[in-house]
Amino acid sequence: MSQAAWTILSLIRWTDERFKKAGLTTPRLDAEVLLAHTLGVDRVWLYTHFDQPLQREELSRFKRLIQRRLRHEPLAYILGHREFWSLPFRVTPDVLIPRPETEILVAEGLKVLNSPEQPGRQLQVLEIGTGSGAVSVALAKELPLVSVVATDLSPKALSIAEENAAKNGVRERIFFVEGDLFHPLGKGSKFDLIVTNPPYIATDKLSSLPPEVRDFEPRKALDGGKDGLAFYRRALPVLSQFLKPKGWFLAEIGAGQEREVQRMAEKAPELAAFDFVPDLAGIKRVFRAQRR
Repeated sequence: MSQAAWTILSLIRWTDERFKKAGLTTPRLDAEVLLAHTLGVDRVWLYTHFDQPLQREELSRFKRLIQRRLRHEPLAYILGHREFWSLPFRVTPDVLIPRPETEILVAEGLKVLNSPEQPGRQLQVLEIGTGSGAVSVALAKELPLVSVVATDLSPKALSIAEENAAKNGVRERIFFVEGDLFHPLGKGSKFDLIVTNPPYIATDKLSSLPPEVRDFEPRKALDGGKDGLAFYRRALPVLSQFLKPKGWFLAEIGAGQEREVQRMAEKAPELAAFDFVPDLAGIKRVFRAQRR
C-alpha cells in the first residue's frame, strides 16, 4: 500500500483483489464492510464518496483490519457485533457467531408459545447453551409475558449474553446461570419451552471446517463428540422431567442427524409429536418434540 493518495474506490479495489487471492468467499463485501467500519460510516456513504482520500491514521487502522481478515478471522469478531433477528448483538471469540439458520429456533419458539394453548399467561423458557444470548433475547423481545432461564458452561459467554440482554432491553426477564445441561436448575423447575443450539459437529469433522470457524470460534460450542450427538444422548432421557405437560423441546441439529435424533427421542419417556423443520436449503435443521 505505497500509493501516494489512496481514495475510497482505489482501496476497495485493491483490498478486493487481495481478499480474492486469499480465497475469501465475499471479498468485495468484506472490503467495503471493513472500510466503512474504519471510517465510522455505512456502505452507502462509501458509494457517494469514492474519490475521497484517506488520512494516514485511517489507512493504518484499515490496514490492521485487512491483516486480521487475511488470517481468516471472521468479520463479526473483527467488527465486534452481529445482527440476529434484526437485533444487535455483541460477539467475541468467547461465543459462537449467531447464524441465520438459528433464527428458525426463534420462529418455531414463537409458534409454540403463541399457540391457542397458551392464552395470555406467563410463560417459562429454558435455553441450554445460550452463548451470545441471541435466541433468549429474541424470544424475550418478541413475547413480553416470557421469562427465560439461560444457561452456559462459559462464564465469559454468560457475561456477553447478559450485556446483549441489557442492550436489547430484556435483561430483567432473563436469568443467566452457569452450569452444564440441567444441573444448575432449581428443584422442580419446569418449562413451557426448552430450546437449544447445542454442539453437533462430530469431533473428526472439526478439522475440515472453514478456517473462520475451526480456528476462531469456541471449540466447546462446536464439538458434539464422536458422532455429533453427545448432547442428545445426555439430554433426551431426562428431558421430560423439566417440561410441563404439553411443553415443547426445540433443538438445532446437523445435516443428516434427524433419523438418529428421532430414534433416541422415541425411547425417551413422555415425549411425542416428533417432527423436523427445514432451513432454506431444505436441510432438516430444527427438531421438535412435545411432552404428552
